[in-house]
Amino acid sequence: MEQLDNLADQVAQLEHEISDAIFDAVRSQLRGDDEAARELERRLAKVRRSLQKAEALLRGAATATDD
Repeated sequence: MEQLDNLADQVAQLEHEISDAIFDAVRSQLRGDDEAARELERRLAKVRRSLQKAEALLRGAATATDD
């Protein structure tokens, strides 16, 4: 179903943006002992994993409805 593919694409784009934010948090950690950046990186990593799961489910659902 095209609508689910479009949603999966949007989720994938958001996942890429979260990945960029994770790298920014890691860079901030490297510049100093920034506990807030460390916690932010952990939370963003959890968000990224959830988005990856959501994308996979949407793509799986899109494949299942194409049959």
